[in-house]
Amino acid sequence: MAQVSAAIGDPISDAPILEQAKLEAVFADIQAHPLYDHELNGCLNCGICTATCPSAHYYDYSPREIVQLLWTENLEGIYDAMQEKIWACAQCYTCAARCPFGNSPGGLVMIMRETAIKHGMESAKEVLRPFSRVMLKIISTGNQLAPNMITADHFPDWGPNVSKVEAPLAVLRKAIPVPTLHTLDTAWEVNLKTSIELYTIWEATGVLDALETIDQNLFDVITDIMEEKREDYDDWLEEQEDDDD
Repeated sequence: MAQVSAAIGDPISDAPILEQAKLEAVFADIQAHPLYDHELNGCLNCGICTATCPSAHYYDYSPREIVQLLWTENLEGIYDAMQEKIWACAQCYTCAARCPFGNSPGGLVMIMRETAIKHGMESAKEVLRPFSRVMLKIISTGNQLAPNMITADHFPDWGPNVSKVEAPLAVLRKAIPVPTLHTLDTAWEVNLKTSIELYTIWEATGVLDALETIDQNLFDVITDIMEEKREDYDDWLEEQEDDDD
């Protein structure tokens, strides 16, 4: 009978030894994702996905490698890729559009990212740490960007061609069907009932549980805000009942 090592490690590295059980638990969560079988169908190792991947041109990242690691169930390689490589994907899904087997490396990366968050991996914490303010706004208001924020001054990385799209932006903003998104002030003015409904969604879908794993401080802030708004809403409901009486 073949022997299976209880731990995996590099004898010439100072990195901590990885328990086999941990690697298996991470992979089990990836496989258990409802989209996993839809995103992974097989791989001929043709490399079309990597050849068309924008991130592969600038980072140590290959969509083909991601598919191969998962297809061959390379547990150590999967875990290693989750420490850095999966965060290089731009989620453009060019890979999915080009794959002759119908694989979606971008979709697999998203599953791996969710699993990294679930397991509280340091890579996930480092990537999400600069976006605490963004997450706070999205969770509390449903958005963090309004059309009047989309200007050349705010996005210098757009380059010289931004002038070609800057002129009609005012017209395009008026075509947006939701009036509250026209300006930042109104976009962030969310009534009490809507805020509570948003919080309820984040709770029911496990978003807040994941946030607690990754950023305890932000979780505590959002929880405090949520409890205060729920108390305010309960007070408002009581006032309405008193008025009816």
